[in-house]
Amino acid sequence: MGNRILALVAACALGVSGAATAPAWAQTTLRVVNHSDLKILDPIWTTAYIVRNHGYMIYDTLFATDGNLEIKPQMVDKWTTSDDKLTWTFTLRDGLEFHDGTPVTSDDVVPSLKRWSVRDPLGQMLFAKVAEVKALDPRTFQIQLKAPTGIMLAALGKPSGNAFIMPKRVAETDPYKQIEDYTGSGPFIFVKEEWKPGDKTVYVKNPRYKPRSDPPSGLAGAKIAKVDRVEWVAMSDQQTMLGALQKGEIDMIELPQHDLLKVMEADRNIKLVNINKWGNQYIFRFNQLFKPFDNAKVRQAVLYAFNQKDFLDAAIGDPKYYKTCKAMFMCDTPFASTKGFEDKFDSNFAKAKELLKEGGYDGTPVVLMQSTDISVLANLAPVAKALMEKAGMRVDLQSMDWQTLVSRRARKDAPDKGGWNAFLTSSASVDIVDPLVNTYINAIGENAWFGWPKDDELMKLRTAFADETDPAKRKDLAVAMQVRVSENPTHAFLGQWYAPVAMRKNINGMLESPVTIFWNIEKK
Repeated sequence: MGNRILALVAACALGVSGAATAPAWAQTTLRVVNHSDLKILDPIWTTAYIVRNHGYMIYDTLFATDGNLEIKPQMVDKWTTSDDKLTWTFTLRDGLEFHDGTPVTSDDVVPSLKRWSVRDPLGQMLFAKVAEVKALDPRTFQIQLKAPTGIMLAALGKPSGNAFIMPKRVAETDPYKQIEDYTGSGPFIFVKEEWKPGDKTVYVKNPRYKPRSDPPSGLAGAKIAKVDRVEWVAMSDQQTMLGALQKGEIDMIELPQHDLLKVMEADRNIKLVNINKWGNQYIFRFNQLFKPFDNAKVRQAVLYAFNQKDFLDAAIGDPKYYKTCKAMFMCDTPFASTKGFEDKFDSNFAKAKELLKEGGYDGTPVVLMQSTDISVLANLAPVAKALMEKAGMRVDLQSMDWQTLVSRRARKDAPDKGGWNAFLTSSASVDIVDPLVNTYINAIGENAWFGWPKDDELMKLRTAFADETDPAKRKDLAVAMQVRVSENPTHAFLGQWYAPVAMRKNINGMLESPVTIFWNIEKK
């Protein structure tokens, strides 16, 4: 199978027909510096956005989120549900092919869904109600439920943690073992031979891809690759990135440092484009397996010690690009509320010290991981350290690059044995505003997201939310979840922030989306 893909990649370098119509250097190449380097290739292995973005390059999905945050069919042509809402039957659209030329069939979909459901929180919730998933014929598959659920399409079409469809032979890989075959059916082909972590990642246009007839919108609709080659170039220094963009050595910076935006605005060859109007939310994540954050009182103390403005000033700086917000599901959204957090995030150190005493905090140092190579994250950990120390905690700040942090956060070792107590990250709004998609409150213990919170009461509320159809009752349940998190914290949310993408003015067609995507982009 790998030889077929290599042959196709070679053909792409020569022209779709395979004839030597133009030398490789004459092709259209888009060079991009992303927010992070790509070091993991299995999109269900981690929730890191760079790996998710890699997934969207080479794989396709059954459903997708469009530019209005609505779920639309992608690989699916049509679907039906039985009168009792227990049987869902899906038909794949015609012409779907993997990069090696083999057709995408229901036999590929079924194991892809099963593998995904083991690792993804919403997939776990959905499959708790699944009795059977089976292929009916090459283009038709069926999901039989034990009980009705309202989360089917939301689970199959969410922006992050989506069920990328892989060939059966790949999808049957143990979900706790990383895949080694990167054959997909998406609009680009991953060139493994040119992948050099710390240097670059290369994709070429998939000439066999058959896009939908719908207009492109967010992650949905027609995925048309309009450049021949995409190179993700690894750079960590923002000044180096800026210089490369000004000289035309690169075409785009996904996440430019905020204090360089005015310089970019003044450059006649550069433009700033906001593709994520919904913004992002900063997160401080507790590891609840070990002292001191195995105690809810100690975690509450952190909520009282922190204030969002200090974090936002340090990381973003310009108030034009941030706002404080005490709503766990973000401000100006359907489930926005401050209940439970009215008195938190105000740096009330007296209250924090009181809670530390009640929680029996004994001076155990907090191993706080700091990522130093992503500009919008680098300055967060020092702020957290200073505020926790003012509350009376000891903090061991350990610096590393983001990919090292991503690898280390999966470890359940004790903090003094290579593990950790806390780290800071950020999530796009679309991964926060829906209680079912918000992975930070999926408090199921061992299979929860890193930090591994376990809270049966919170999970009962989340399950009730999934089964409820009345909007008013769903809002009440969302507020109840937020109150519960204020009492038994899973994380601290530290404000909202926004960032444009910086690109050369000859780059056009970038779609408004919560995920940075590279189809539809033209380089003139």
